[in-house]
Amino acid sequence: QVQLVESGGGEVQAGDSLRLSCVASGRAFSRYAMGWFRQAPGKEREFVAAISAFGTVTDYADSVKGRFTISRDSAKTTVFLQMNSLKPEDTAVYYCAGGRFSRYGSEYDYWGQGTQVTVSS
Repeated sequence: QVQLVESGGGEVQAGDSLRLSCVASGRAFSRYAMGWFRQAPGKEREFVAAISAFGTVTDYADSVKGRFTISRDSAKTTVFLQMNSLKPEDTAVYYCAGGRFSRYGSEYDYWGQGTQVTVSS
């Protein structure tokens, strides 16, 4: 079992930056790819970014490419999402997930509880 806990969300102005963290505990975390997803009120959950188990491959949604960066630390127990040039449309609850390297939430077995990001104009 893998437990995931996100942190780092908050309320910011458009153009600001935030860094989300996802701390993992449990067995064999390093073997899992990690992803970030988000869900805005009234909308479906959407893919944001993913990083492979070894951290060598990343993938981003077009809406965040060039603004967000996903990374994982050397011990591979924490995954980060650096979010720059934030826009009001980035407002959502952000979830980290562990599983297979994919843009599809169904490929991830473990999910955190989410952290709220609110961007005002």
